[in-house]
Amino acid sequence: MTGEFYVQTKSRTDFVEITGQVQDFLNNTKVSGDFKADGALVVFTPHTTAGVTINENADPSVVLDMAHALDLMVPWSHPAYAHSEGNSAAHMKSTLVGCSEMVFFGDGRLELGKWQGIFLCEFDGPRTRHVRVRIIG
Repeated sequence: MTGEFYVQTKSRTDFVEITGQVQDFLNNTKVSGDFKADGALVVFTPHTTAGVTINENADPSVVLDMAHALDLMVPWSHPAYAHSEGNSAAHMKSTLVGCSEMVFFGDGRLELGKWQGIFLCEFDGPRTRHVRVRIIG
């Protein structure tokens, strides 16, 4: 089973929590209907300048710190960058974060930790980003 949704980002670097949309997908599948199955799903974004991560969703300063740390590791501009579009840093940040996450579910609920949320990570926005969710197994 596969689902998809779109996320509008607001700035060049943006962490948008998508836990609710992923749970909505799970709620609308047969696995959370009359019977409650256990399994796993993958959250994936098909973009080379965006990513998906799981991290704390209780304190908004955590994602600000992550964005700041990534900017320190990979500055937006550098004389050694050769990519002609001028967004080399966004490509590198996407590679560091990754474009997907696997999440277990049971009884129709995502099995995230108490403080965990799923985030779409924007590194070349603002844009409209595509997110796919697929139950595996």
